[in-house]
Amino acid sequence: MFSRRDILAGLGAALTLGTMRPGRADAVLTEDGLYRQPWFLDSLLELSDDLAAATTAKKRFVIMWELRGCPYCKETHLVNFARPDIENYIKAHFDILQLNIIGDREVTDFDGEKLSEKRLAEKYGVRFTPTFQFFPETTDGLASKKPRDREVTRAQGYLEPKHFLAMFRFVAERAYEKGSLRDFLRANS
Repeated sequence: MFSRRDILAGLGAALTLGTMRPGRADAVLTEDGLYRQPWFLDSLLELSDDLAAATTAKKRFVIMWELRGCPYCKETHLVNFARPDIENYIKAHFDILQLNIIGDREVTDFDGEKLSEKRLAEKYGVRFTPTFQFFPETTDGLASKKPRDREVTRAQGYLEPKHFLAMFRFVAERAYEKGSLRDFLRANS
């Protein structure tokens, strides 16, 4: 016989693990205090390899910088990524590597330098969370460029779902080659 406490505990666990929503898995709060999508990239933290793998899969490579306790990171996970249209579009077109802006895992940058997540964030001038760095389709010439010049575009801070999806479309459609995100939004609103 199950007690009311057993049933509530089971329901709470099911909601936490996302099993109450058929067909999709929700973000999970990890030990390091970051929310994580189950479809995010599992990586050995070698950026050149991650970009090459994304290109082979006909996807674009993105780094999402986060911080424990960041309310806008949480909102991105629980609002934006929770929308099936956004989740499905991003999963089809992008590989996202999640990094911690103050983390200490060792990452190998495009130029071969090995440094902590925190030092990599400093190297690229990432100061806000969430920040999304979008990279080109190949590593050709990336190692010789300055860190900020390696990105095709960047999104800093929380974007409402409509603009969030537009940012990913902006990159997937290579619209950054023709104009700014602002121009893209105006043309597609």
